[in-house]
Amino acid sequence: MRPETVITSELARALSGISLEVQRQVGLLIDRRGHVRYVLVGDARSVFIPDLSAHRRGRDRLCGLRLVHTHLDHEPLSDDDLTDLALLRLDLVAAIDVLETGLAGKMHVAHLLPNNDADEPWAFLSPVEPHALRQDFPAMIAALEEEFARARRPRAADDNRDRAILIHVSEERPARAEDSLGELGELARSAGIEVLCRTIQRRPIDPKYVMGKGRLKQTVIKAMQVGAEALVFDLNLTPAQLNNLAAYTDLKVLDRTQVILDIFAQRAQTREGKLQVELAQLRYLLPRLGTKQTLSAFSRLTGGIGGRGPGETKLEIDRRRAQDRIARLEREITKLGDRRKLRRGVRTRKGLPVVSVVGYTNAGKSTLLNNLTRSDVTAENILFATLNPVSRRLRFPREREVIITDTVGLIRALPKELKAAFRTTFEELDEADLFLLVLDASDKEVEEHLQTVQSLLSELAFGHKPSLVVLNKMDLCDHATLAGLAKRYHGIPVCALDSGTFAPLLEAMETRLWAEETATAREV
Repeated sequence: MRPETVITSELARALSGISLEVQRQVGLLIDRRGHVRYVLVGDARSVFIPDLSAHRRGRDRLCGLRLVHTHLDHEPLSDDDLTDLALLRLDLVAAIDVLETGLAGKMHVAHLLPNNDADEPWAFLSPVEPHALRQDFPAMIAALEEEFARARRPRAADDNRDRAILIHVSEERPARAEDSLGELGELARSAGIEVLCRTIQRRPIDPKYVMGKGRLKQTVIKAMQVGAEALVFDLNLTPAQLNNLAAYTDLKVLDRTQVILDIFAQRAQTREGKLQVELAQLRYLLPRLGTKQTLSAFSRLTGGIGGRGPGETKLEIDRRRAQDRIARLEREITKLGDRRKLRRGVRTRKGLPVVSVVGYTNAGKSTLLNNLTRSDVTAENILFATLNPVSRRLRFPREREVIITDTVGLIRALPKELKAAFRTTFEELDEADLFLLVLDASDKEVEEHLQTVQSLLSELAFGHKPSLVVLNKMDLCDHATLAGLAKRYHGIPVCALDSGTFAPLLEAMETRLWAEETATAREV
């Protein structure tokens, strides 16, 4: 056909006649040069579209194919038609009414729309006979793609961040869901992801697609409209869910664990930190390389008796190599952990008490350590700025000294892969004589954060250690709330940026660490 024609009257009439004769929907996928690329034969209600992944589909571009097919019951475009239009990013979709005489009736046409005030994902043209349809199809598509490009939020030339939609699905109360999604937003920001919009669905988690299929379709369409390249889910996806979502959409699909692992990968500076992050990533990826074979099947050598023939598949080789790499990393991390124990042993022989600063991520632990010891440990307003333990000396006014250690921040639903990979880092907490549980007093979830920290310390078998609750950011918290928190948790208010507020904290630490000496001095 001529490129400017959606479909000719003769071809529309031929489709209608064939469709009436076989009582099935018949369709064509036509490219922009007018070449028919696929002929589709479906059933009485729909046609089945083949895999179109090989066809171009840029951020601001459509697929380059249009779908023209028949409808036997004189119905308008169906939900399936519109879903195909959106998910496959077709240039347009058209449905021709098949008349009882076998001739072509009116044609219903729809095309996609960029982000707009009405939040409409597509536009419908008035039904007309095929010969009466506008004949400037290439100009219409060019204008449409220009609108998609213009609707995308402009970005700087050096801005290569992924753009994403955040998704939360649960039966939690709305306030809790909002808080959880807000924390995911902070994780995304720390990972260098630009958040374009957020969506919450209150329902049980679907074992196949996490969210309802209708809502998933809406979210994918919204991603197409706003120019998002990724969907970030506020939970840990199973391998099956990840595979199903990847098959449903060509958008990048991430879960909470992947975002946290990416943050750790960006923050890792030391050799031990990089090894621990790589180990956590491999442990996360291994079950997602494929689920058809068991792990034991990949431990055999390629070829040989019992292995002749085509040998191992690429998947099997990848899994076996991943297992070998995991074993090697575990050995290296164990060696580094042994060296860390030797260094801790030197401190123990000197008889200096050890204080570990623990708490929810981004509560101000590193800032507190810096101003207590006049150090320059990395302290940023991002999650997980500190990965490896940092130890400094702290001198008290009475010429007493302690070793104070900053540790990796804790977070709700900390991935089990990270707990296992960072076991040698968490072993630093075993030497602590006192924990400083640092909380952000200005955070409305401060109580839940304290419970999370205490729960994780108990999981790590450190729940029996003595601790002091430090209520940081007192300057951002109103007096009544601060007083209530201090009374409830026997906490000590401080501002990590103001060393003038440290006196009560230092006195409490000294009392806890040298309780027997303090009691004797009082008796004297």
